Amino acid sequence: MFETLRIATLCGLLAGGIPALVSAQVTNPATLPSGQQPPATSAPASTPAPGGMSGGPSQPALFDEQHRPITAGGFVASGPVIFEDISEKAGLTHWTHKMGTREKKYIIETKGGGIGLIDYDNDGWLDIYVVNGSTFDALDGKETPPHAALFHNNHDGTFTDVAAKAGVTNDRWGIGVAIADYDNDGWPDIYVTNWGQNRLYHNNHDGTFTDVAERAGVQLGNWSTGATWGDYDGDGRLDLFVPGYVHFDRDHLPSGGDNGVPDTFCTFRGVGVICGPRGLKGEPDHLFHNKGDGTFTDVSEKAGVADKPGYYGLASLFVDMNNDGKVDLLVANDSTPNYLYINKGDGTFEDDSYSSGYALDEAGRETASMGIAAGDFENNGNEDIFNTTFSDDYKVLYRNDGDANMTDVSYQMGIAEISVPFLGWGDAFLDYDNDGWKDLMMADGHVYPQVDLHPWGTSWAERPMLFHNIGGKKFEAVPAVEGSGLADVITGRGMAEGDLFNDGKLDVVINVMDGHPVLLRNVNPDHNHWLELKLVGGPKSPRDAVGATVYVTANGMKQRGDVLSGGSYASTNDPRPHFGLGQATKVDDIEVHWPSGKVEHFTVPGVDRIVTITEGSGK
Repeated sequence: MFETLRIATLCGLLAGGIPALVSAQVTNPATLPSGQQPPATSAPASTPAPGGMSGGPSQPALFDEQHRPITAGGFVASGPVIFEDISEKAGLTHWTHKMGTREKKYIIETKGGGIGLIDYDNDGWLDIYVVNGSTFDALDGKETPPHAALFHNNHDGTFTDVAAKAGVTNDRWGIGVAIADYDNDGWPDIYVTNWGQNRLYHNNHDGTFTDVAERAGVQLGNWSTGATWGDYDGDGRLDLFVPGYVHFDRDHLPSGGDNGVPDTFCTFRGVGVICGPRGLKGEPDHLFHNKGDGTFTDVSEKAGVADKPGYYGLASLFVDMNNDGKVDLLVANDSTPNYLYINKGDGTFEDDSYSSGYALDEAGRETASMGIAAGDFENNGNEDIFNTTFSDDYKVLYRNDGDANMTDVSYQMGIAEISVPFLGWGDAFLDYDNDGWKDLMMADGHVYPQVDLHPWGTSWAERPMLFHNIGGKKFEAVPAVEGSGLADVITGRGMAEGDLFNDGKLDVVINVMDGHPVLLRNVNPDHNHWLELKLVGGPKSPRDAVGATVYVTANGMKQRGDVLSGGSYASTNDPRPHFGLGQATKVDDIEVHWPSGKVEHFTVPGVDRIVTITEGSGK
């Protein structure tokens, strides 16, 4: 019934045509009857690998012709260069991320940090906030704490770290960043999650910030991860959701067989590794209602999003999934089922995680979800979701079939098999070639340094992956050309996309575990047109329009873009919806659904420009 392929062929696809060194039989999804999906894993292994993180069954090792794991090799000698690594030229390599020790004995040392794109000084150019980690010695005062970075955009392709001057160094064990204007004063603020108390940096309008987390009541404690801002109750003020990961107690450090943690939660393929998250207690999630006076109230229980089972939350995102004008809530959980909460419009949410199809993959199995990307890849008006996951598991693409009913289409869209060896983190839908179809990208890197000591076909440092959207019908892996940004072998974690140079091409910034941030400038040789929109909300919407949905009609197609804060892995993208227009030289219509519920239509004088649109000025 099933046609079989050779793993060598799969490796050729991964490597853009370079032959592989190992082979085994796999199922070809293209030969299945219409509507039938292949099994959750196409490899002959039948039992999941033991360990504290949920992956699929152990997979055959994949290597390129130089016997490098495919995650750190498989490059092609020539071809179109999509991204150029300009990190050094841009001035980012003088800053280094640090999280724990190189040995990574504990789970707190492995998660890395996020990236926040923010125009903090309102000069029209995106700046870059990079979260740093810490060490036990720094917490004990034995060494200087690692500082976060705020890279000011100098408008000439370079950046200057002004974090100390701005007062946003954090100096705590940093994890994530969510950017939004929570007090509607027209200036973006910064929420930083930590292991320990969180920060809420209020923008002082003069290039500096003040931490008001304690006064605002959003500091929490222990371990928070990828937060998101959104106006869930429609009062025009942005509320804050903060997922919790595991309860990490330094006085009772988890190790195999000790402190109640079974050895099975501290192994991977039979090798001893860090313990967790399975076997450890989960931290609850928190929803903070914005009272409008600079303070917040914890309404997690009342709203129904408190995470009673204690799942391991890593990423979250407020986004309208059923097109009713109210933001819903997604939570990507590590090694436990994901959450999809539907906004009921009365201050509460309905847990539709299982009924929607988002809780599990198509085989009914929870995944180790790391990052959330939201985007309408079919241009049908429905927001689809892409979750990054652990190695030995495919990365899951959920198609929104309408009314937030999600279908795992990873295999039929060409995402599944090719992504199995990679351990994905930050991710994003982005139209890198401005052809009007949203492509997919993810940053990668393992959590177990031990993988480099074994012939498992995966690696500690990994290259990012880019998938080209073929008319909403298929995704095709873009080959990594030697020397280009896609050939960077890094321990990627948080990732954000945005137009850093205001040239209409979407660039990518990646936070690298124990390394310098990587800035991948988009140099794709296309000549397609584009449009970017900066939205300004009216008195009944958040001022920065977070939660707005935009539809742009041009070139015979209608595209959707949303203003979002959070998502990816612990990161925040460019808040300006971006639309590739192909060869279109005019825009037929811009339809904006504001958070207030108001719907307006706008026109623009041309293409290839960034346009500011203010609520109340349309038709």
